[in-house]
Amino acid sequence: MEKEKFYIATAIAYTSAKPHLGNTYEIVLADAIARYKRLTGYDVYFQTGTDEHGQKIEGKAASINKDPQEFVDEMSLEIRRIWDSMNTSYDRFVRTTNPGHEKVVAKVFKKLYDQGDIYKGYYEGLYCTPCESFFTDSQLIDGKCPDCGRDVHQEKEEAYFFKLSNYTEKLEKYLDEHPDFIEPISRKNEIVNNFIKPGVQDLCVSRTTFNWGIPVDFDPKHVVYVWLDALLNYITFLGYDIDSQSEEFKKYWPCDLHLIGKDILRFHTIYWPIILMALDLPLPKKIFGHPWLLFGNDKMSKSKGNIVYADDLASIFGVDAVRYYLLHEIPFANDGNYTNELLIDCYNSDLANVLGNLVNRTISMCHKYFDGEVMEANCPEAVDKELIDLVLKTNEIVEEKMNGYRIAEAIDAIFEIFKRSNKYIDETTPWLLAKDETKKDRLATVLYNLLESIRHGAVLLGAFLPDTSKEIFHQLNTENNQYDSIKDFTGMDIGIHLNNPHPLFDRIDKEKTLDELSTK
Repeated sequence: MEKEKFYIATAIAYTSAKPHLGNTYEIVLADAIARYKRLTGYDVYFQTGTDEHGQKIEGKAASINKDPQEFVDEMSLEIRRIWDSMNTSYDRFVRTTNPGHEKVVAKVFKKLYDQGDIYKGYYEGLYCTPCESFFTDSQLIDGKCPDCGRDVHQEKEEAYFFKLSNYTEKLEKYLDEHPDFIEPISRKNEIVNNFIKPGVQDLCVSRTTFNWGIPVDFDPKHVVYVWLDALLNYITFLGYDIDSQSEEFKKYWPCDLHLIGKDILRFHTIYWPIILMALDLPLPKKIFGHPWLLFGNDKMSKSKGNIVYADDLASIFGVDAVRYYLLHEIPFANDGNYTNELLIDCYNSDLANVLGNLVNRTISMCHKYFDGEVMEANCPEAVDKELIDLVLKTNEIVEEKMNGYRIAEAIDAIFEIFKRSNKYIDETTPWLLAKDETKKDRLATVLYNLLESIRHGAVLLGAFLPDTSKEIFHQLNTENNQYDSIKDFTGMDIGIHLNNPHPLFDRIDKEKTLDELSTK
């Protein structure tokens, strides 16, 4: 039977600077969703990459005496290195300086011009260079850019414009008829109330004041506005062209989920749907605007000196510890917060204590009492039922949470298995059972129930903490890690020998580690 497809795309990272922890959150979040969908049987296509044109890039390259192409080549490699360092399982990493992409963007621009959606005029307005965006006075916040909070300046230049008014009524109708198109609902309300209801202005889609962009082929003093160029990546790299579409494009488009930072949501919920409407293409099924990760309740920025990098943290705490913090500690609809203290507390309480201690204790007891052999569970008691029932219903809870993209709540459900298993150890006291030869069958049953509970948790954990899940399966010495294997409670084969236990997460000395971090 053919698998159901699932196409997930992140925003492509702008190649102006090394991505910080807040930027990295998005790729880790997308990776968890992609891994979970693969685990549960979907044919997943997961795309990410880098956005490499624009005035800001040209200026950055010039400031360090580099050619823009050389600059973006280096930055794209660095971004990909960080995505890889966080163990992300993307299927394609795209770059907007790819010649094939550039060619299709130019053709799309010409098509939209020919059909009357793009016209030539002059732009005079307030421009934010870092965001490469024009704003009206009413859109500014305290006189500054509403997206990044920086200063804007007056600019006037000849430009081509996309006549958004040709499609705004159609877009409003679509949003009314598809209430789940933008999530969370708070993000949808912001877009509708702040940008659509006041009236959508025509979009500037070309620039003449710099050169680092895709030339408008019929008017080469213009380059294509970076946002039109960037948004088209979601279809060009799948094989979309004006005249033809690849089998891959036909298979995976429309995108099932665009995972987008809330600061660039309007580009993806207004301009992108309208571009697709103009091309007579189906719209994505859902656009999810994820929150920011703040540092000590403040937005990360170089000027504030509060930038934290994921690869630096991973070198200290491990990749899965950083993934766990990003996935578990950031709320569904509200901004999350990062401090070194919070990461260490989370690591010690959840990873070292709840999960690591459970796995180590259980496998150690199996070696101590049965030489590491998995024994048959043939002596059940009433206390077992509550644990087994909780374990067997967890996959349904996780599925429900993941379908709503409530990743932190899905992880909570998995950790309930580990918490309940720790409680079960206290309830059944295996160390006391081991002292009574007549209780040997009962001891074997208790340990089997613990091993099988850990195995269930490890199957589900594979989407979120893949290395940790792999290590648990190594210690359990079983490859029975498929999603179908957690529909019952018989996945640990009788008679196999467990491998030796090793701590999954060594407990961290908080004060010592904070001192070390403060000197870096």
